Amino acid sequence: MEAGAGTALYPAHRCKTIYLVRHAQGIHNVEGEKDFAAYKSHALLDAQLTPLGWSQVDTLREHVTKSGLAKKIELVIVSPLLRTMQTAVGVFGGGNYTDGASASPLMVEGAGNSGRQPISSLNCPPFLAVEACREHLGVHPCDKRSSITKYRTLFPAIDFSLIENDEDVLWEPDVRETNESVALRGMKFFDWLWTREEKEIAIVSHSGFLYHTLNMYGKECHPTIAEELGKQCRRGRRRRRRTSPRFANCELRSMVLVDRSNLGSDASKYNFAGKIPTGLDMPSDVADEKEAEEASKN
Repeated sequence: MEAGAGTALYPAHRCKTIYLVRHAQGIHNVEGEKDFAAYKSHALLDAQLTPLGWSQVDTLREHVTKSGLAKKIELVIVSPLLRTMQTAVGVFGGGNYTDGASASPLMVEGAGNSGRQPISSLNCPPFLAVEACREHLGVHPCDKRSSITKYRTLFPAIDFSLIENDEDVLWEPDVRETNESVALRGMKFFDWLWTREEKEIAIVSHSGFLYHTLNMYGKECHPTIAEELGKQCRRGRRRRRRTSPRFANCELRSMVLVDRSNLGSDASKYNFAGKIPTGLDMPSDVADEKEAEEASKN
């Protein structure tokens, strides 16, 4: 049997499984489809989900429940914008919240004009808001977040402790973040994941952030893998899409994140050094090498 040149081995403790999710349909998606200039409308500030978006959330929630994925995820990381947090708690949250429960709700009733019942934080993974996985920054008001003070009232059980500023100091009205900057921010974000102990992590983010970050990773991959990551491939002078490169609303893709640069410091919990030998315990291949050495001396 010939060795497969396309295969690779990595220690299990240097791998994480991440589940990348784009938010469900927001009001800005609808208006932008009609007229791209609508993305500059201040009426779309921190855009919330549409009724169709909430239907997409319910459909994805059913999928992650039936597939068993909901029980595997140890942490949900979410971009701190209204549409991503609504999507995250709707998909991965603990179901309907009841008064008198011992834990705060993930989302209060009707948050963001949703018309939805409150969502429980029980029987689900913890939720952590991280600014590094936000959408393109600047110019488009739909990508400007509200204050953390406001978010804490709408999403009481989401952890906002990693966000330093109450107001959005990253978004600028006249400067749109470059694609390269988004991609580099995304790669730093994935490196940061190695500071986390969790091995199964869901990340609820945005089309632009996911697209440009995965394209950057795809540059080092075989073309077939680059396709799965969502990379656009050039053929001659024309650029054609072999697959649909951008995430659809409420699409989920699973990836394995590999630590190839020793970023992680944890050791495997499952490796075992083996029995301490009481006598000769020489592997057969080593014995062959020893025999060859002795023969060469003679």
